[in-house]
Parts: sequence; C-alpha cells; structure tokens
Amino acid sequence: MLVTNRFVVDVDVADDFTERAHAALTALAARPGYLRGQLVRALDDPRYWSLVTEWESVGTYRRALGAFDVKVSAVPLLAESVDEPSAYEALAVAAPGGAVVVAESDRAAGPYR
Repeated sequence: MLVTNRFVVDVDVADDFTERAHAALTALAARPGYLRGQLVRALDDPRYWSLVTEWESVGTYRRALGAFDVKVSAVPLLAESVDEPSAYEALAVAAPGGAVVVAESDRAAGPYR
C-alpha cells in the first residue's frame, strides 16, 4: 500500500517544514508494517513536496496513525497536506526487467471497483 501526501510549502518556511517532515518520517518508520518512505521535492518548483510511504497493508498504516508518537509528530503535518486522496492500493507491479503481475483489489465489490 502506498501513501503519498503532497504539500505546497513557501520557500521561506521550507527549513521548518523539512524538520517537521523528518520527525514525521522517523515516527512512521518506527511503526510495525512500515516498509519504506521518503521526503521528495519537485525539481521544477521547490514549493511542491511529497511525503511518500509504503506499508504492508492498509491496516498497518491505519494502526500506525493511532500511535502516540505518530499523533504527535506526523498527524499534524499530514493534516497540512493537499486535501486529496492519499492512500493507494497496488493493483499491478513489475520488478526491474520483470513481467507485470496483477493483484486483486482489497476493496469491497461495488460500484467503485
């Protein structure tokens, strides 16, 4: 499961933002189910940032958000992200040089499948 939170950060507060983002990433990285994460910035416009994390499952991500250290360090920062969907399930993957492997959706069957 991939979570991508996008931010628009004025250049004059970028240092404060990166310090808080590092703290959020540290708190998230300590939680069970966390696989990897990174803080990235757009090459074309330094105001655009993303905090991207990967998790074993939606359950491990949601449980991580309930942890005290995450509530203190990460949740306030995540609340400042662009208001848009941020959690994505992997429906197809390919290793370098490998074939595409398709996965079934974990979503319940219905009109949004």
